[in-house]
Amino acid sequence: MKNKPKYKRVLLKISGEGLMQGGESLNLQNLERVARQVQSVHKLGVELCLVVGGGNFFRGARNTLKGMDRVTGDYIGMMATVMNALALAEVLEKIGVPCQIQTALAIEGVGEVFHRVRALNHLKNGRVVLFAAGTGSPYFTTDTCAALRASEMKCDALLKSTQVDGVYDADPRKNPRAVRYDEISYKEVLDKKLGVMDLTAITLAAENRLPIVVFNQNADENLQKVLCGQGTFTIIK
Repeated sequence: MKNKPKYKRVLLKISGEGLMQGGESLNLQNLERVARQVQSVHKLGVELCLVVGGGNFFRGARNTLKGMDRVTGDYIGMMATVMNALALAEVLEKIGVPCQIQTALAIEGVGEVFHRVRALNHLKNGRVVLFAAGTGSPYFTTDTCAALRASEMKCDALLKSTQVDGVYDADPRKNPRAVRYDEISYKEVLDKKLGVMDLTAITLAAENRLPIVVFNQNADENLQKVLCGQGTFTIIK
């Protein structure tokens, strides 16, 4: 079957920057585009959980350089991921995709506190689970959170959506001669310092033999194509 998914359960890591447009930190059109892609995959029967970055609102590590305490900055960044999860969950529910937010920090009225067994039950019952507030601890990125949650959920793959269509040996937006990899090992990513995800995330994925699929989140229907082994992407394994 052309549209038969290669994976039964996946975690999708979404860039917070991909939800921006112009001067808007959250753009409804971008939220709807992501939600429609999630909906198309959900209809195929794929069990899907998400981690959304918070870079469209705030980056803890970046603001630390401006004099803010790193721990404070990281907690503000966690709150940014909660805002993104709330916005995306709202759009998903409106188009008929049942979902549940779980947060690493207790925030009454927002969602459940992260609970592995409950999250697994939500997935089995057809809900999309949005993991917010990172790991709940400073010094860990949302990429690391994505690798951690994907491992805890026993996902078949971690899908990393970015602003480019895979892993390159240089930034293709700056270097037109950059070469894209179809497939690359965890070790090569670390040795070549390709910056796809942070060291902790790549190491955690490698230890758990979790494939990472890197693709462009801005192209329509790209998520479904990638899950079915079509289109352009890089697989790290």
